[in-house]
Amino acid sequence: MIRYIIRRLLISIPILLIGSFACYVLVATAGNPLAEMRFRPGVTEADLKAAEAALGLDQPVVIRYWNWLTDFLSGDWGQSIALGQAKTAVFPAVTDALWTTGRLVIGAELLALTLGVSVGVLAAVRQYSIFDYLATSTAFLMFSMPIFCVAVIVKNYGIQFNNVLESMGLDRWLTTAGPRPGGFSGSFGEVIFKYTGTFLLPTVALMLISFAAYSRFERASMLEILHSDFVRTARAKGISQGRVIFRHAFRNALIPVATLFSLNFGAVLSGAIITETVFGWSGMGTLLVNSVRQFDPPMLMGWLAVTATLIVLFNLFADIVYGFLDPRIRLG
Repeated sequence: MIRYIIRRLLISIPILLIGSFACYVLVATAGNPLAEMRFRPGVTEADLKAAEAALGLDQPVVIRYWNWLTDFLSGDWGQSIALGQAKTAVFPAVTDALWTTGRLVIGAELLALTLGVSVGVLAAVRQYSIFDYLATSTAFLMFSMPIFCVAVIVKNYGIQFNNVLESMGLDRWLTTAGPRPGGFSGSFGEVIFKYTGTFLLPTVALMLISFAAYSRFERASMLEILHSDFVRTARAKGISQGRVIFRHAFRNALIPVATLFSLNFGAVLSGAIITETVFGWSGMGTLLVNSVRQFDPPMLMGWLAVTATLIVLFNLFADIVYGFLDPRIRLG
């Protein structure tokens, strides 16, 4: 197993290098970050050339990429070069945004995976039951709705719930516009109360879309396994239904879901961009939108490098899970 993990790690390194180079070339050729400077009064051609030299824009793309890569690996991610904006260090800006978005994405994915797998297994075991029809209808409803609509609906219900609490003389619990100001302080119970009220709505909005995918994949995979020869043989030997499901079928049915979990990270991150906009969070989504609008290559490259690394790590995680679920994969 250790050799299998090392092989996957070694494969991930050239993938990251090739991906970072492709992203850098796309960002470098997408436009000139000093284009607006050309139209400012009093700016001469010498000023433009001096600014380009200071930013390294007068060098070939390959040289610029190498300089960026060596600085990036040494911990120097550069500074924002957006015109008219304060010079912001890329590293703290990206890590702060990642911390904000990560808390939403991790919570949403854990909830979606737990609920989706549980509902999928139960729907497969009770095929064509009322529960199966309800789970299928809910999943298809979530599939058909854009994340923006889901987020708006969840936010509106949260506002109505707060109004009900207020009408009863209680404090508003659910935060619908950005993180709770002042952070989380007080006793343990108060911290839990504030934390859940802050993260519940955006987490649920993100969770619903992933839940639909996980439940449908798990149901289909579980049905296929339950009708396989080795499961019929286990039942013929007199093994109990619970042991057949959880000891023999469940482990094999998780393999497609592990694939979906790793591939779903990009979709969840794109959904987080919209969810953050609806709920007023300043995370990776806000950082990406501002970087694109202001055309800030250093900030864009920091964002792309972090997200690309996370996607590769999630795929690596899926490969490792494959190895645990099916020993034939790591021996191949």
